[in-house]
Amino acid sequence: MVEAVIEIEVVYAAVDRQVLRAVSVPERATVREALIKSGIGSEFPELDLTECPLGIFGKVIADPQVRLIRAGDRIEIYRPLLADPKEVRRLRAAKAAAAKARGQ
Repeated sequence: MVEAVIEIEVVYAAVDRQVLRAVSVPERATVREALIKSGIGSEFPELDLTECPLGIFGKVIADPQVRLIRAGDRIEIYRPLLADPKEVRRLRAAKAAAAKARGQ
């Protein structure tokens, strides 16, 4: 019996370039299996495909080893943030307050 195949996309945005790759995977593949089958790990050897955080269409997947992929899904590989957005906003507000205080 031939296993059904579905089409998905895998995307990753490194600091210097972005990749969007169409991939054919078995219908019953998990998100992590589909990611490994995409071959993106050979293009970005710094990625640990067994541990990196993943999402589908902007929603983080809690357990990619269990979650099955569906036709048309776009697996997104997330990089760690360089700066905490809340901390950046707090520093910007403090700087604006200091500038305002000097101006009065």
